[in-house]
Amino acid sequence: GPTSLVAFRMLFGLIAASAIAIHQKVKWPHDWKTWGIYAILGPTSLAIPIFFISWGEQTIDSAVASILNATVPLFTLVIAHFWLHDDKMTIPKVFGLLIGFGGIVLLFSEDLFASRHTNVIGQLAVVLASLFYSWISVFASKKTQHIHGVVRGALPLVTATIFMWVIGPIAEKPFLIPALPITWVAALWLGILGSGVATILFYYLLHEIGPTRTSLVTYLLPVGGVILGVIFLDEHLSWQLLTGSVLIIGSLFVVNYKPKTS
Repeated sequence: GPTSLVAFRMLFGLIAASAIAIHQKVKWPHDWKTWGIYAILGPTSLAIPIFFISWGEQTIDSAVASILNATVPLFTLVIAHFWLHDDKMTIPKVFGLLIGFGGIVLLFSEDLFASRHTNVIGQLAVVLASLFYSWISVFASKKTQHIHGVVRGALPLVTATIFMWVIGPIAEKPFLIPALPITWVAALWLGILGSGVATILFYYLLHEIGPTRTSLVTYLLPVGGVILGVIFLDEHLSWQLLTGSVLIIGSLFVVNYKPKTS
């Protein structure tokens, strides 16, 4: 089930991130204010949105989920503009984000029009997850500047893991332990790389390039999926896939474009 999946994913992510933090001998915060911030960040930036996506994808196609998840940079752009002084809307940013979103839609246009799963509740769950990701990116960028880079990524996994293992067994019955070896491999992969390492990298980028540019990772994930599908699964390489990928990659250059100042 989605709850137990997220619980194990958070646990394995926490183990991986903590191992990196311990290896680097970083100092963990001891003040209640910092832990209070991460008590909010953990569930809202990891556990809850990942649950919404996992739950929603049970009833909607992956193409629809990818497009809805690609709204994260658009939401982030608006929220950051009104909350942060150093991540304002600019013409290149808006233009680039719209190009990238158009590329995502084109990338999945064949699957989207062939989709038979149009569960509105499932779609709303993914959109809600996108809103969580957008808001929390801006919130974290503003509230975690005083924390060491690696610990920034480890701390939300601490509180997200506690949250899921307290709520999980109550919310999902039966709360099943994976039985198949391949399920353990998938959970370990999602936890160690998709949550542990990825969260550390995410928080690093958040403070280096800002939440709007960091959120563009949601545009790159579908491109990676298309490339892997063509190479390993003999999937058809259509003009929509090629053009959509070019638009997405091009949007990254547009969003990050900075005119030379004399």
